[in-house]
Amino acid sequence: MKKNVTKAAPVAAKAAARAKVFQGEVVSHGKMAKTVTVRVGRTRLNEKYMKRYAVSSKFHVHDEKGEYVTGDVVRFVETRPYSRTKRWRVTGKVTKA
Repeated sequence: MKKNVTKAAPVAAKAAARAKVFQGEVVSHGKMAKTVTVRVGRTRLNEKYMKRYAVSSKFHVHDEKGEYVTGDVVRFVETRPYSRTKRWRVTGKVTKA
């Protein structure tokens, strides 16, 4: 009987390639240890009236060194769960506050 052997490395590489990446503004820092709150804004289109409107979402993002402050625009990526609400990790600063 032949065993099915799967290779984990290619699967992990594919998952990393599909990771979601967002960019947004830090709206809160210092209230939680190693966490910043980032607001991501985007526009939606009402299909009936064809009108664009703004919506935003807030994400709790892991900031290991605590180097990002309110007003910074940061890029962050999907990662393993750090806590109940944190599933994101900061990858870098786009612009300074």
